[in-house]
Amino acid sequence: MDLKPIKTENDYRLALKRLGKIFDVKLGTPESDELDILGLMVDDYENKHYPIESPDPIEAIKIRMEEMNLKQVDLIPEIGGKSRVSEILNRKRRLTVEMIRKLATRLNLSASLLIKDYRLA
Repeated sequence: MDLKPIKTENDYRLALKRLGKIFDVKLGTPESDELDILGLMVDDYENKHYPIESPDPIEAIKIRMEEMNLKQVDLIPEIGGKSRVSEILNRKRRLTVEMIRKLATRLNLSASLLIKDYRLA
């Protein structure tokens, strides 16, 4: 096990290649320790160089609706009438603080995610 910090893109590619080779090693072996450490280093490098931005509030709502198999009418209690839900999801109207509170609870989403600014259509 000859671990070195991942400082360059080439180091990163080599680390991924090594991870692929030792991915299915038996637990408790030196290779499994290497897998754990290398995985942490790759994760750190990816977080710094390939950050994944969170979706805007409307995309987050749509993603969660899909995950929960919800239709627009299912959000009427949180947003208002059927047309209001449509206006929100089609970016014709902004979320209110009250809607954000209710949606955060109903969809188990962070209010800080829902309060982010987004473009109207």
